[in-house]
Amino acid sequence: MKRIMIVEDEAAIREFEAINLKRVGYSVVEAGSAEEALYIFDNDTEGFDIALLDISMPGMDGFTLCKELRKRTETLGIIMLTARTQEMDKITGLMNGADDYITKPFSPTELLARVDSLYRRVEMYAPKAAPVSDDITLGEFTLNLRKRTLLKNGNNIELTQVEFQMIEYFFQNPDVALGRTDILNKVWGSNYFGEEKIVDVNIRRLRMKVEDDPSVPTRLVTVWGMGYKWNTH
Repeated sequence: MKRIMIVEDEAAIREFEAINLKRVGYSVVEAGSAEEALYIFDNDTEGFDIALLDISMPGMDGFTLCKELRKRTETLGIIMLTARTQEMDKITGLMNGADDYITKPFSPTELLARVDSLYRRVEMYAPKAAPVSDDITLGEFTLNLRKRTLLKNGNNIELTQVEFQMIEYFFQNPDVALGRTDILNKVWGSNYFGEEKIVDVNIRRLRMKVEDDPSVPTRLVTVWGMGYKWNTH
């Protein structure tokens, strides 16, 4: 069963989201606050695939909730819901570990498309039954396709499912410049509703995890006018 948790303090909006998601087969659990959501998550025994988090809520806000959920799991798909249009809100949500964002108001079509797209990526994050080769080793990094892990000098680097798919794409194409559109289509899908800037924010987040000095990257480098590449030299 595809399980999703909706965290929204406005009952009418929460009901709108729940009704539309239930219609297409999602099992929905609702929370009216971030505090309630954490209690539900910590006491749940079935597991969730996706969480929809409103940003502006009384008490703990969506940004803090996102960080708390990321402390508990890297595999949960997280979408931030916000009525704000400021770029910093979108970037802050992504840097705190969210996988995507939707700006209110949104249509049922957009909601379902974004949720379905993220659910497919979450499913892809599950360990593969029979990969062609378990490991891809590039320098000090080893990517294990079966365990879905990345090691740097033998030390594990925690990755979200989006981050893993990006790294996998780079490791399968070392020293090749990959355009933002190529990365977006590969990881988020060709039908993704959002903007290419989500690629840039996730690159920043990845650099914080894989680079010795994220401000001067040597592995995940920018190819000006084209995109990014994984540098093995």
